[in-house]
Amino acid sequence: MNFHGVINGNKTIISKIKLAKKLEKKIDGHAPGLSGNNLKKYISAGISTDHESMTFKEGEEKIVNGMKILIREGSAARNFNELIPLIKKYPDDIMLCSDDIHPDDLQDGHINRLIKSGIESGYNFFDLLRAATLNPCNHYKLDAGLLRENDPADFVVIDNPENMNVLETYINGTKVYERGEIKIKSIKTKKINVFNCNKIKVNQVKIPGGKVPIRVIEASDGQLYTKELIVKATVKNGYLISDVKKDILKIIVYNRYYKSTPKVSFIKGFGLKKGAIASTIAHDSHNIIAIGVSDKDIVSAINRIIELKGGILLFDGKRFEEIQLNVAGLMTDRDGNQIAIKYRNLNRKAKLMGSKLTAPFMTLSFMALLVIPELKISDKGLFNVRKFCFTDLFYSDMTI
Repeated sequence: MNFHGVINGNKTIISKIKLAKKLEKKIDGHAPGLSGNNLKKYISAGISTDHESMTFKEGEEKIVNGMKILIREGSAARNFNELIPLIKKYPDDIMLCSDDIHPDDLQDGHINRLIKSGIESGYNFFDLLRAATLNPCNHYKLDAGLLRENDPADFVVIDNPENMNVLETYINGTKVYERGEIKIKSIKTKKINVFNCNKIKVNQVKIPGGKVPIRVIEASDGQLYTKELIVKATVKNGYLISDVKKDILKIIVYNRYYKSTPKVSFIKGFGLKKGAIASTIAHDSHNIIAIGVSDKDIVSAINRIIELKGGILLFDGKRFEEIQLNVAGLMTDRDGNQIAIKYRNLNRKAKLMGSKLTAPFMTLSFMALLVIPELKISDKGLFNVRKFCFTDLFYSDMTI
């Protein structure tokens, strides 16, 4: 995932790659926008796939240089339409994936939904099936049946190729799903969760400063990439504040594993007009991440997350709407269909609060992912992904 570390020969990263090779494991890549000699250097280290391509040209360059391309269509990152033309020219080098998808979106389908979309766009049915089944099985050497003689009976039954609705699922000859009913018995296990942080106060998220330029993260709908904006800060009583009219809001990441101080910056693109949203799904460390229109609202959201010991929620200034994630702060043991309903309601209310994003909570979860350009935030502060170093909130060049 750390393509900078691979290219620059980071000893820890290279040792992990060597271990994977020794164990004859495939090494998945994460190389957004990488091209030219750096791409060749990255691939030569043993990286076999990439799921971060955004354009046909980017995907083709990676294939030509020896990579397999996983075409991603998740809830926040949607690259299927741009990349699926690759399957005509490179049917053996394409796989399909989702990479973070909402529970309510899952109700509408998963990989089968991508096959359906491909068919509707006129692509070959068997090329699409190959990308969903044969190619990943061969590439990863999966212990799954391919319907050959003496293979395990691993297969699905669909209604028809046009709709691609899965009616039944079999694993090793055993029916595990039938028309909405899961046949696998639930098993009780110990719930693991780590939450060692204290609640915070409003004065902990205040940033003193004058009307000087600051770095602002700009999020985009449907993409994980961000941009770095340089704007003049909005100041009140000597402190930097959110500017709802300009859609520049505070974003905070707070380490949940040990006592620390919250890191504060600003972000554009979420569009909230009131309240705050927060989550403990924050790739890759999964600390608490929150965005809000006021210090009071954002602190309220963070402290409620701490009370829940993990979850996703919104605070409209008066009430909370929430889903508790009681397993590692990332998952729930409740029924998936119930969670889908609650998640859909959360999304709807976030949009009523002003967000224009298709998937505000999923987009929020990627704002702490320090390996996707351009500007992100972690529990250690703002991070410039292109230079691969931490950077200051305040912009030093005063000439804007």
